Amino acid sequence: MKHIPNIAAVLLGLAFVIFGINFFAPLLPPFPAPEPGSPPALFWGAVGGSGFMAFVKCLEILGGILVAIPKTRNIGLLVLGPIVVNILAYNIFIAGGNAIFQPPVIVISALSAYLLWHSREKFTALINN
Repeated sequence: MKHIPNIAAVLLGLAFVIFGINFFAPLLPPFPAPEPGSPPALFWGAVGGSGFMAFVKCLEILGGILVAIPKTRNIGLLVLGPIVVNILAYNIFIAGGNAIFQPPVIVISALSAYLLWHSREKFTALINN
């Protein structure tokens, strides 16, 4: 049981590193393009050419590496936390409510929530001080 957080952290870190690197050097097949004029198409049109996603993907790679290393796991969770919240917000509000049930969204959310719960004492110390 003591190895479960390490396994979860490596899986979460690996997911973010792979998806982050895939932005710069596409290795995985691309996601289907959203329908023109739809809210997802308008969103990606706004952030696509601005350089914003390159910044987010750099943070995903950094956070993925940090979360996979036990001594820097909590710093990695602090970096990845807003990204996970934005992934959830995008899938709920922009892509539509059913998009939240995609396997990558579920896995990333569950692993993040588990690691946050596992380290809750350390994070509550940030709030209590």
